[in-house]
Amino acid sequence: MLGVLVWGALVLWYHAPLSVRWLLLGGWIGSGLVALIAPAPCRRPGRFLFALLALAVVLLWLRLTPSHHRDWADEVAQMLEAELEGSQLTLHQVRNFRWRSPEDYDIRWETRRYDLDQLVSGDLLLSYWMGPAIAHTLVSFGFADGRQLVFSLEIRKERHEAFSAVAGFFRQYEAILVAAEENDIVRVRTNARGETVRMYRLALTPEQLRTALLGYLQVAEDLRRQPRFYNTLTSNCTTMIYQVARLLDPGLPLDYRLLLSGWFDRYARDHHGLLPGHSFEELAAAADITDQARAFDGPDRDFSTAIRRGLPGSTPSP
Repeated sequence: MLGVLVWGALVLWYHAPLSVRWLLLGGWIGSGLVALIAPAPCRRPGRFLFALLALAVVLLWLRLTPSHHRDWADEVAQMLEAELEGSQLTLHQVRNFRWRSPEDYDIRWETRRYDLDQLVSGDLLLSYWMGPAIAHTLVSFGFADGRQLVFSLEIRKERHEAFSAVAGFFRQYEAILVAAEENDIVRVRTNARGETVRMYRLALTPEQLRTALLGYLQVAEDLRRQPRFYNTLTSNCTTMIYQVARLLDPGLPLDYRLLLSGWFDRYARDHHGLLPGHSFEELAAAADITDQARAFDGPDRDFSTAIRRGLPGSTPSP
C-alpha cells in the first residue's frame, strides 16, 4: 500500500492539472495515510476509499498517450527520415546545430548521403552528466571519407521541460532518435553543458557495422510511425544500444550496467565489444576526449579527427 501511495502521488504530481494538483495530492495522501495508520474502526472504510482512488489514478495513467504533436524544444523538433537504395543511404533531418551555450545556438537540420559500403568504424561514447555511475550513451559510425554519424536516443522534451530521471519513470517524455554530426552532439556536451565525454573504438566488422546502423534506422522509423514514451529504466539511451547490439549477438545478457550507464564501457569490455589487443585500463586512460573537444578551434569538418588523436584504433581521416 505504501508503494501504491508513493507511485500514485508521483503520477498526480506529474500529470494532474496544475490548478487542482495540490488538492488532489492532499486527498490522495490523506486517504493513503488513513488506510495505513488510522485506528481500526476507520481503517476498513479508509482502505475502501483508497482502493477507489487508486483505481481512478490507474485510469488516469492508462489514458496517458504519447504524441508527435507538441511544442517541442528546438534540438528535438525534427524526426529522422531515411531512404535506402542498395547501399546508398539518404538521411533527412540530420542535426548539425552550432552551440555557443545551452540556450544560444544556430538551428541547422540538414540532409546527408552515405554509402554503406564505406562504413569503416564504430565508436561508443559516454557523456557523464551526473557522477561516475550515470552517463548518456551514444554510438558514432565512421565512413571512409572521414565523416561521422552519431545516433542518440533522447527525451523529446517540450520547450518548457527539463530532464528529470524520476519524471522519466512516469510517462513525462516521448522518446526520439537523433542523428547528428559529432561537431553538434559531442560538442554540446563537452563545451556547452560542461560534461565529460569518453570514447571507445568498437570491435565491429563492416558487416556488423551495417547491421547496427540499419538497426538504428529501424528504431527511428518505428518511433516516427508510432510515438513512444521514454522510460528511465526500460527505454533509455543505453537499453537502445543493447537492443541494437542484440541484433549482432542475441545472447547478450541483461546487466545492472544498462541502468548504471556510466559503467557501460565495462559491460562492453566484458562482452568483447571494445577494441581487442589492449587492456581496459589502456583504453580507459585514452578515452577522455573532453579537453580535445574544448580546445578545438577549427573548421567543423576537422572536429572528429581532432578528438580522436591518441585514441587506440583511430587513424587520421583522409
